[in-house]
Amino acid sequence: FKEVEGIHSRTNFDLSQHEKYSGKSIKYFDPEINESYTPYVIETSIGVDRMFLSIMSASYCEEKLENGETRVVLKLPAALAPVKLAIMPLVKKDGLPEKAREIMNDLKFHFNCQYDEKDSIGKRYRRQDAIGTPYCITIDHQTLEDNCVTLRNRDTMQQERVAISELNNIIADKVSITSLLKAIQ
Repeated sequence: FKEVEGIHSRTNFDLSQHEKYSGKSIKYFDPEINESYTPYVIETSIGVDRMFLSIMSASYCEEKLENGETRVVLKLPAALAPVKLAIMPLVKKDGLPEKAREIMNDLKFHFNCQYDEKDSIGKRYRRQDAIGTPYCITIDHQTLEDNCVTLRNRDTMQQERVAISELNNIIADKVSITSLLKAIQ
């Protein structure tokens, strides 16, 4: 964090050198003090790369879980996370992948989503945690009966059942820049 923004006082060196080699006067006349002088330059440097580094550094976490395992989590603010949600059928059979794809096909026009059906649900959650995906949607057998899915929050690991028809509104509210700005106000 010491190098997020560099601030360098260049005094009047740069402008004096331009003046010297160009042969043109670039002095500033200040009418209040009735004097001409070569201004000082303060050079600051901050860019997307430095801001990105600071966000990445602040977001990276390794958490010790109750079972003794370590969970790597990239706790990017949801509005800044490149992938907003992952859609995962609990198993690769019984119509769950088809229902998951149906949900994916609806939400992919609103959010950057990933579809994942490889490995156990726990491993899939860990993969998404590591890349900073703030929300995961799990489609299970009960989904086929009640049209509700499990919505998992990356940071708290809390899960709640929500109606498929409400997913777009719920996710939009959680990942919008407006919600982020209201939270830090």
